[in-house]
Amino acid sequence: MLNDIVADGLTRIRNASMRKLETTQLLHSKLMESIIDIFQKKGYIESYNVVEEPGNKKYINVVLKYENNQPVITEIKRISKPGRRIYRGKEEIKRFKNGYGTIVVSTSKGVLPNDVAYKEGVGGEVICSIW
Repeated sequence: MLNDIVADGLTRIRNASMRKLETTQLLHSKLMESIIDIFQKKGYIESYNVVEEPGNKKYINVVLKYENNQPVITEIKRISKPGRRIYRGKEEIKRFKNGYGTIVVSTSKGVLPNDVAYKEGVGGEVICSIW
């Protein structure tokens, strides 16, 4: 049984990116789909789609993005873990890597990137960072 679907998904993306694979397949959850949607909007991945297989199993197929034969994703890291949750206010998530990186935050208004959460004036649980 898998305990942390988000950490597993981020690890699969990191490993596929390092091996320069075109696509990778992640386990589906609403949280993971929200995170992948943010990655696509921010330009870290090419695209994604949700595939439903017989027996109520869902997967997310992610198409990775490369520029000059190098992965766009330099680093992807899980911050808040099941054993230790990390919460930050809006001022603490204002910028990451001088605006080159993105922090994904789970707020009361949904899962948001750090710049949108700051504009909305909300903080929350810091799920992961990517740059």
